[in-house]
Amino acid sequence: MNPRFVPLVHALAALVFHAALGCAHAPGPTASPPVVVLEGAHVFDGDAVSGPMTVVLEGERIRAVGPRGSLQVPAGARVVDYSGKTLIPGLIAAHSHVGNVSGVETGRRFYTRENITRQLARYAEYGVTTVNSLGLNPPLFYSLKRELNGNASGADLYGAGPGIGAPLGTPPARGMGLEDDQVARPETPEAARAAVQDMARQGADMVKLWVDSLGGSVPKLSPDIYRAAIDEAHRQGLRVFAHIHDLDDAKALVEAGVDVLGHGVRDAPVDDAFVQAMKARGVWYIATINLDEANYLYAEHPSWMDEPFFRAAVDPALQRRFDDATWRRETLASTGTEKSRKAVKLNQENLRTLHQAGVRIGFGTDSGAMPQRIPGFAEHRELELMTQAGLTPAQALRAATRDSAELLGLKDRGAIAPGLVADLVVLDADPTQDIRNTRAIHAVWRRGVQVTRPAAPLDGQTVRPR
Repeated sequence: MNPRFVPLVHALAALVFHAALGCAHAPGPTASPPVVVLEGAHVFDGDAVSGPMTVVLEGERIRAVGPRGSLQVPAGARVVDYSGKTLIPGLIAAHSHVGNVSGVETGRRFYTRENITRQLARYAEYGVTTVNSLGLNPPLFYSLKRELNGNASGADLYGAGPGIGAPLGTPPARGMGLEDDQVARPETPEAARAAVQDMARQGADMVKLWVDSLGGSVPKLSPDIYRAAIDEAHRQGLRVFAHIHDLDDAKALVEAGVDVLGHGVRDAPVDDAFVQAMKARGVWYIATINLDEANYLYAEHPSWMDEPFFRAAVDPALQRRFDDATWRRETLASTGTEKSRKAVKLNQENLRTLHQAGVRIGFGTDSGAMPQRIPGFAEHRELELMTQAGLTPAQALRAATRDSAELLGLKDRGAIAPGLVADLVVLDADPTQDIRNTRAIHAVWRRGVQVTRPAAPLDGQTVRPR
């Protein structure tokens, strides 16, 4: 037996012993959570794929993991044969958005319980089982988080509340159809502290800052404001994520104590001083490469856009836009497309430099912020873009699972191990051999329950629940 799994076998033995002991002394009959045994799949452990393995689920948690044949199958358990499949943990999107988009439109009016519930269900179908909505969240966010988290039919929701931006600055309320009350726009350090205190009181999981002038077109959040916000967030026990674009802003925010850079640097190559500051301060870096690529990629119409896996993620109104020859021609001819191509290239080069230097890398796409940033699909495309930047498939997967769980401070997920939430994605092929195999989704398990209609696999065959 692989020594790595000996503690897991002992854990299962202890579980069986204590269950028997509990039955002997229980005051009366109690309902036991269902036990499901996933048998025969190879398992991604955060570094490599091992197996074939046995994974025991009890209720919404993983109770044991071990080599096939090493664990006794509990009596009465439901056994699911996944021989030849690969299990990975549910993906964790550390930078996404909900409730901003419907079809090809953005706006505050789409932040509804119905729209967000639908979006979280779509994320889960695509194997994204935890979503961090990084800003633009009105008061409804707090009640939805309490109401929906733990619901096996959709991804768990975390987030930054409204976030903090400059008056008349980023995010541009008029350009995105947003109400100003979605974003706090303090004009003094004292007002910034008060805004952070209010977010903490309501239940924000972190604080979001926008520090970006959009190329000099709008005011930028000033250092005295964001320094006060960072300091107050830390006083409240909250991490701070920053939207950035330029290297100088990224450097200043790292110096000010920011915890996470929520976008990649896209105006200049990162230098050694920045790399060393990131490492010394333990700052996380989320590149969101798909953010710029999505501005032109769908006008190019790569062949996979005709496959069921992609089309199932796209709203019909957005699909009509993608099919419009005039839109495609005008998009590819625009000056913005050339800028976006350069941003993607530089973003990937900077990610390669930071990753090779040992900077901590998280996972996100900015999906859901704009119509072309497609929830569910964007996450699978981002994994591919990360491997193009030099990460191995296993390293990209680790960033999207175990590392992003750590980034968000979520200790109950991100790996396939005893005691963690049973958020699992069953794949028809090994993604450590080809990262595009994350799209070959056979099934998704959300808190120990199989999602009833998993996203269509690449071959277009219908997948039926077992």
